[in-house]
Amino acid sequence: MLFETPELTGQESEILGLIDRIRDTLRHQLPAQRRWVGLLRRVTLARAIRGSNSIEGYNVTLDDAVAAVADGEPIDAERESWLAVLAYRDAMSYVLQLADDAHFRYDESLIRSLHYMLLRYDPAKSPGRWRPGTIHVQDDRTKEIVYTGPDAVVVPELMAELVRVLQDPPAHRPPIVSAAMAHLNLTMVHPFRDGNGRMARCLQTLVLARGGILDGVFSSIEEYLGENTEAYYAVLADVGGGAWQPHRDARPWLRFVLTAHYRQALTLARRAEESERRWDLVTEEVRRLGLPERATSALFNASMGFRLRNATYRELADVADATAGRDLRALTQTGMLEAVGDRRARIYVPSSRLRQLDQAVRTARTPIPDPFDVVSETLPLGL
Repeated sequence: MLFETPELTGQESEILGLIDRIRDTLRHQLPAQRRWVGLLRRVTLARAIRGSNSIEGYNVTLDDAVAAVADGEPIDAERESWLAVLAYRDAMSYVLQLADDAHFRYDESLIRSLHYMLLRYDPAKSPGRWRPGTIHVQDDRTKEIVYTGPDAVVVPELMAELVRVLQDPPAHRPPIVSAAMAHLNLTMVHPFRDGNGRMARCLQTLVLARGGILDGVFSSIEEYLGENTEAYYAVLADVGGGAWQPHRDARPWLRFVLTAHYRQALTLARRAEESERRWDLVTEEVRRLGLPERATSALFNASMGFRLRNATYRELADVADATAGRDLRALTQTGMLEAVGDRRARIYVPSSRLRQLDQAVRTARTPIPDPFDVVSETLPLGL
């Protein structure tokens, strides 16, 4: 027996409708022919990877997360965190490849293979294998045992049940709900010795991507979970109740996930709007200064605060080393970038001019409300 999916209330259904409408708007904000969409997608994937790993204590800068997505080299990351980020990148890349695979099926081997991708850098953690014994989750701050998973002997049976539910969900169940429950059930079964949280979040994104809501990168909530880790842990603890108790009410978890999707979707809609303006302003500056058009993508990234290396510029502009060197000198001479460090370790950072452009693009960062407050205020009285 797994945690059962709660029947949606009218308010929860209304919030799902709101999320769908925001994502419809976002779909129109992301025209495939605009080059900035690919750049925004890369940064969004980097934020998701960084967010999910930060929950487990593997912290990297956003610069390094973007470098991982681009198959580049880190600037700041420590070795273990960098290996964890690269592994998550590979697993997420596979998930996104599976989004429209006509021959796709959920099965236990898929779950175990994804886990192997996530933990392959540390064989001691038994990547790709169900745990052999009892597992406890400990609060790192208090050293208390806060959760005990089910006996190892029932793990294969529970995971087989989870796979059956994913392969043949009820026709009326929205993908967001299926993904949320897959995340919850894998977390509570805790089928692996380590990496269960990362695996649950990766699985959630897979279910969303397969649901066809939007490009899987833009439907992920891993960034939100990374930024709200304390609340994330709190709701899992509340629903879990300290031990494997699948009869407990999963509604608090579902409401938390709906809130995450609503807020993440609005955040992405704002970023898409800003990216359109950012690209146009950067393009104007490139033309005004007589810079090569190929520099636009690198300056777009730099205007968001990202640091550039020669290798980064080469990848973004699709040029050879010598051309990249000439372009970067021109960008520093015209005051768009500033060079920091000696020749071999040189990094290019946004200039004050580029930071001013960034400020001109940004909209007011007003807090995004709780959707349950929004819906309760807009529903007719009596509902």
